[in-house]
Amino acid sequence: MKTKAFIFDLDGVIVDTAKYHYLAWKNLANNLNIDFTEDHNELLKGVSRVRSLEIILGLGSVQASDEQKNEWLIQKNEEYLGYINKMDDSEILPGVMKVLNFLKANHQPIILGSASKNARPILEKVNILNYFDDIVDGNDVTNAKPDPEVFIVGAKKANQPNENSIVFEDSVAGIQAANVAGMTSIGIGDSSVLNEANHNFNNFTEITEEFLMELINQ
Repeated sequence: MKTKAFIFDLDGVIVDTAKYHYLAWKNLANNLNIDFTEDHNELLKGVSRVRSLEIILGLGSVQASDEQKNEWLIQKNEEYLGYINKMDDSEILPGVMKVLNFLKANHQPIILGSASKNARPILEKVNILNYFDDIVDGNDVTNAKPDPEVFIVGAKKANQPNENSIVFEDSVAGIQAANVAGMTSIGIGDSSVLNEANHNFNNFTEITEEFLMELINQ
């Protein structure tokens, strides 16, 4: 059997922590008397923390000093971490464990490739840190997706060339990053949004062992 690198994004792929970012941003916005909806939240997808705050302040035409902005960023992050601290394995998205168990049983390298700086604590909270052979997160890379840096570093850690690497992603930027790197991209989510992916599934429950075996043997 061949060996491939299987690289997983975290937020929206393994767990849904996006809802916690939303709650923390919403609370901050409400405290500033800014109306912040789920539609507005779409503007923050794949955007840095600093830029996210600027977008929210822009919605309410709020001016603030850099010092004040930093205070708000710390406040938002502490609230977000408070939500993460309450996470457990019930937060793992449907079908993920079946796929991880199959890859583990077939001795395939499993890598996390995420922009999140909280990736390790999240994986610890949901009790699956031991499934990952290596972790590349926001502490290890400087360029955000669609730059492929996070996935290229992940493939190297698995000792696999890019063309032997398979990426699971839920964002357009993530799919583009995988494609730029010459990897196999698998979109998890709405196929009309993730239409640049090589393969699409609504969620991991749709991924069969036969499909995984085909990816390994390609």
